[in-house]
Amino acid sequence: MTHTTAPDNAVQRECSHNPQCPDAQAADRDAAHVLSAHPEQGWSLLCNGVVVFDDFGELLPSGECTGARWHDLLTASPHRRAS
Repeated sequence: MTHTTAPDNAVQRECSHNPQCPDAQAADRDAAHVLSAHPEQGWSLLCNGVVVFDDFGELLPSGECTGARWHDLLTASPHRRAS
């Protein structure tokens, strides 16, 4: 079985939200609208094509994986901190 990575432009989606959702490569890409949520499986698909996992790890449309960004997200969103 052979796996190929789609070119970056192969997963382009036209965002109809106003204001438009951040691009998948933007630092604030997690702010995009959720298109499909699967909390029972631990992941959600965002409008920009990013798959966000419940540990805040991400799979970008280009196939790149990012590690969990707990520290970055908690710093940016104090209301998410556990009490």
